[in-house]
Amino acid sequence: MGRPPLELGTAGKVRVYPSGDRFRARTLYRDHDGRTRAVERFGNTRGAARQALAAAIRDRARHGDTATITPESRLEVVAEHWFVRVTEAGRSPSTLQVYRDRLDSQVIPALGNVRLRELSVGLVDRHLDSVRINHGNAVAKQTKSVLSGICGVATRHNALASNPCRDVSRISTKPQKAPRSLSTAEIHSLLGFLATDEIACKYDLHDLVMLMVATGLRIGEAIGVTWSAVNLVEGTVAVRGTLLRLKGAGLVLKPTPKSPSGERVLQLPSWGTAMLQARADRVPGGPEGSEPVFATTRGTFQDPSNARRAMRIAFAAAGMEGVTSHVFRKTVATLMDDAGLSARQAADQLGHAKPSMTADVYYGRRSRATGAARALESLDL
Repeated sequence: MGRPPLELGTAGKVRVYPSGDRFRARTLYRDHDGRTRAVERFGNTRGAARQALAAAIRDRARHGDTATITPESRLEVVAEHWFVRVTEAGRSPSTLQVYRDRLDSQVIPALGNVRLRELSVGLVDRHLDSVRINHGNAVAKQTKSVLSGICGVATRHNALASNPCRDVSRISTKPQKAPRSLSTAEIHSLLGFLATDEIACKYDLHDLVMLMVATGLRIGEAIGVTWSAVNLVEGTVAVRGTLLRLKGAGLVLKPTPKSPSGERVLQLPSWGTAMLQARADRVPGGPEGSEPVFATTRGTFQDPSNARRAMRIAFAAAGMEGVTSHVFRKTVATLMDDAGLSARQAADQLGHAKPSMTADVYYGRRSRATGAARALESLDL
């Protein structure tokens, strides 16, 4: 019976021979294509030759992709390897920023020095439970997704027998609070306050809130609207992207919404069109297509973070502490539901891929005729 072959990525016995006034270290190495090849290196001493050969074998193993990650690899190294891969895969800038934040804040500080062979279901489960307690379910779920991706890389490199994230406790995604929406009276009261409040006027919140109530847009989508996306004749607004602040890049208008369903053209209620027409009339010489509808005094996009902060302050002053910009999306969904419109129509209005998401979280397609404009006419702003 013949000698069994070497395992992939391993070397056989090292032999050292005199070679003139030097020494030659030689071994057989089975490459990752399955072929066994001789590898040799020279040194002035037997020890130097062995060390040179060991370094050559190490470098040779790194060229075989499956050998770059082993059970002895630290999770921090695998995490960076995974992040490079997802970046090359073309994930959206906002998604990459979330991944980077979870890596830098939750994963690497707590588990970065853990070796893959030490990574167990219990260890991961305890870490995620700690994240959930300290930062909430949403951050814990993001952390689990990042860890699952890292462990997936490790399993594909045969450094883990299975992905431990598959067997950890389930993290609930159900909203902890019932969907909050505003009544017609509350909307009128809020807009009346925003029309005169100093902070609201500084950040142009009155008209911004009107657009969000008229459409159900996310705050980044609403601030990212340019005049080229507005058709005042037909009374529509096209959703072409969302405004984000990214680390190292500043404000970026991401052209692709969160999902393909986010690319939509929405019919405005008449009061929404009237508000935009009044804004257009106030622009000297008329607005240019690329100009933001809600521009700063320098003609640039507002920072969504500044607008959110100003909203919190203004809403609290108006007696609506706890109300956020997302409440307007839920208000639009609720008004559509009260008007007898379907979850599919509400999902199309809000840019959701699944009507179940709208029904579960916001009730509390790209068609313009979702019925929202008719339902929102009752506000008579």
